[in-house]
Amino acid sequence: MPSNRREFIKKSAAATAVIGMSSPFSIMKGGILGANEKLVCGVIGVNGMGFSDLRAFLNQPNTECAALCDVDSNVLNKRIKDVEKIQGKAPKGYKDFRHLLEHQGLDVIIIGTPDHWHTIPFVYAAQEGYNIYCEKPLANTIEECNIMERAVQKYGNVVQIGQWQRSDKHWQDAIKYVHSGQLGKIRTVRAWSYQGWMKSVPVVADAPVPEGVDYDFWLGPATKRPINKNRFHFTFRWFWDYAGGMMTDWGVHIVDYALFGMNQYAPKSVMSMGGKFAYPDDACETPDTQQA
Repeated sequence: MPSNRREFIKKSAAATAVIGMSSPFSIMKGGILGANEKLVCGVIGVNGMGFSDLRAFLNQPNTECAALCDVDSNVLNKRIKDVEKIQGKAPKGYKDFRHLLEHQGLDVIIIGTPDHWHTIPFVYAAQEGYNIYCEKPLANTIEECNIMERAVQKYGNVVQIGQWQRSDKHWQDAIKYVHSGQLGKIRTVRAWSYQGWMKSVPVVADAPVPEGVDYDFWLGPATKRPINKNRFHFTFRWFWDYAGGMMTDWGVHIVDYALFGMNQYAPKSVMSMGGKFAYPDDACETPDTQQA
């Protein structure tokens, strides 16, 4: 197993580049479950959306969480206790997702990492034959998405991305009405989001790595930088090294539904404009106001 970040990234890049090659791990782990069998998951990244997804998973009948992974021991230990309270049994904890993927008895992998860490564990999980629920956005680049799609095509995994509106009945009813033709010919579609909860992120100085955090692993394929609390955990969303700001955090939901409503798979072209107009001097890099 690679012992340092550079070697690990090199090997991970090689793994994602050889999707067309055969693998000893291409047999599906899950298959069809019997009526009394449990669907067992492991979760990679459990601080925010990863834990939210896990709670939704455990609300379903005949489900269990057997393993959690997070590079922050403080988060990991808390979530192990949280899951034990929910299901009466503590999951096994890991700080390296590759060790979690070796955990016996898993059917489903939930990926709730920051966006820049979606592709590598996704491809590893696909190669191992797991079914996957991955948080949106699928990835930060089109090529990463293509790599992930090719992995699923090769290994035959069942995959769902966290476009949760697709599963909500009132959204489904709205789409059914649009598709019925009762609105007549639709010439223009507009979708928007005003996030009243989005506040200014004050500029703060870099600081030492918190105890229990494997920051080198957290950075992973991203640019090497000193740790700053603004770039870590929830607010990673507003920095280009890790994510795409509000457009990929929330825009991905409503743009998806606009395309779905028009029975379109993808746009033919894209134009976007925006900037930092609400909080021009705060710490965030991505636009707080954007139109596409």
